[in-house]
Amino acid sequence: MIHVKKILNNNVVIAEHPNYNEVVLIGKGLGFGKKTGDEIAKDKAEKFFVLKDAHEQEQYINLLEYVDESFIAIMNDFIERIENRFGMQLNEHIHVGLTDHLFFAIKRIKQGLDVKNPFRQETELAYPKEYAMAEELVEWLKAELDINIPEGEIGFIALHIHSALSNRNLAEINKNTQLVSGLIDVIEENLNITIDKKDTNYLRLVRHLHHTIDRVQSENYMEEQESLKKVLQSEYPVCYTLSWKLMKIMQQKLKKPVPDEEAVYLTLHLQRLYKTVS
Repeated sequence: MIHVKKILNNNVVIAEHPNYNEVVLIGKGLGFGKKTGDEIAKDKAEKFFVLKDAHEQEQYINLLEYVDESFIAIMNDFIERIENRFGMQLNEHIHVGLTDHLFFAIKRIKQGLDVKNPFRQETELAYPKEYAMAEELVEWLKAELDINIPEGEIGFIALHIHSALSNRNLAEINKNTQLVSGLIDVIEENLNITIDKKDTNYLRLVRHLHHTIDRVQSENYMEEQESLKKVLQSEYPVCYTLSWKLMKIMQQKLKKPVPDEEAVYLTLHLQRLYKTVS
């Protein structure tokens, strides 16, 4: 049996579970008339999820003080849909982080405040599956709450989903997205081009830059390509030189070494992009 540890409201309780220790239970009238130590039959709870971290539990309790229960229910349903879609359990912080973010985003939208997201496109290119899931959530919220959420907000939602899937800090993911956007600016300036953001070569370059950053941060480096490096240096000196400039920027921002072999892959991506616009 499951025993009540703390009543959060009539429909949400924190309980002691025989297999998961503490869990958050959700069900209509679940907490009504209950007190600490009371038993709750498992079939009474419509939903449950685990919040192992005490800090996450505290944040969730605070969340319930200002977020409507109906909105909590919508978000929990969608978080369950994300887990089913990707076939994995999400980092528990999404119950707090994404719910809180969207609650205040919707308030701003209702007040007529615009949502700016200069990195939306880079986010869509880097995390297409998460972005598609975010689009689903926006459509769901439109149907449930009759509200039109602007396109820029989809990128922010996608980052929350990616953070929960990858168990990576949202601030770190945001920094990486901004870093990629900055690198694209450097490329346009140095090659004196305006990149067509719909070009397939641009899509490949953005994804490659994100993968490079991930590899550098995890120290999962590529194999050496010494012979190919010399050929590219001779054949494509402009793009080869630029690749090293980009690598130095990444190294400074990430505070980790970027392996020399990365010059080969970057040069190839840059040359393909440069060829389409020159």
